[in-house]
Amino acid sequence: MTHHRRFTDRASRLDPARRFAVCAPMLKDLFVTTLALSLIIGVRYLLVGVVTHGLLWGGAGRGRQLNHRPPAAKRIRAEVIASLIACPIYALPAAFVIELWKRGGTAIYDEIHAWPLWWLPVSFIVYMLAHDAFYYWVHRGLHHPRIFPWAHAEHHRSRDPSAFASFAFDPAEAIATAWFLPALTLFIPIHWGVALALLTLMTATAVLNHAGREVWPASWLKHAPLRWMITATHHDAHHKRFNGNYGLYFQMWDRWAGSEISSARRRNEGTPPL
Repeated sequence: MTHHRRFTDRASRLDPARRFAVCAPMLKDLFVTTLALSLIIGVRYLLVGVVTHGLLWGGAGRGRQLNHRPPAAKRIRAEVIASLIACPIYALPAAFVIELWKRGGTAIYDEIHAWPLWWLPVSFIVYMLAHDAFYYWVHRGLHHPRIFPWAHAEHHRSRDPSAFASFAFDPAEAIATAWFLPALTLFIPIHWGVALALLTLMTATAVLNHAGREVWPASWLKHAPLRWMITATHHDAHHKRFNGNYGLYFQMWDRWAGSEISSARRRNEGTPPL
């Protein structure tokens, strides 16, 4: 932090031309890091998508099928294109945080004893709960009739989604959601290992919840902890009906806010026409 304060104090005393000269190295680093992260995010997305889709839909398939039909190749191509477009949008705020971290400007720490050990799991839970609350209300807002067509429609063109749909967002949606977790790291301390674990969980749940197959036995979904969590069964109802099940990790917001699509409601209402 001391180095960061010196950097900002020095920049604030300079005239605009010299201030730009001081900031230029960071802008260059930001550009390079954004490109690198875009590539990493894109390659990770493709690898995880190919492996998950192949495991769940290859041969006779694995898990309980939720889709009415197997994901169409044409729709998968559209999902991949939309996802690759979203990669640099998600990469930019992450790159900004990385460059600030290098200069001591974030709450990310690498010394495990910098905070009490109990803060490692607690920070994981705090970030999950905050992200879940943020995403629920943003996601619900994206379904407003005036916003949905230009901000969220691309994702819902996958009525029978595949693992590749997990990252297939309109640019507007990516912009609306990409900044939240990076912004938290400016204020709430988190070890870089915990941050990596959170990103891994986020990737795994997103891919599995869009895969079109439920990997968990149906009986498990009725008991803790899965009865509280967003699973493929829960999120698939969102893709089929659009008007509920907006949560990211936990089902509590849908229950508290009255937007849960229950199994009885799904049976009674069926799937609306395209």
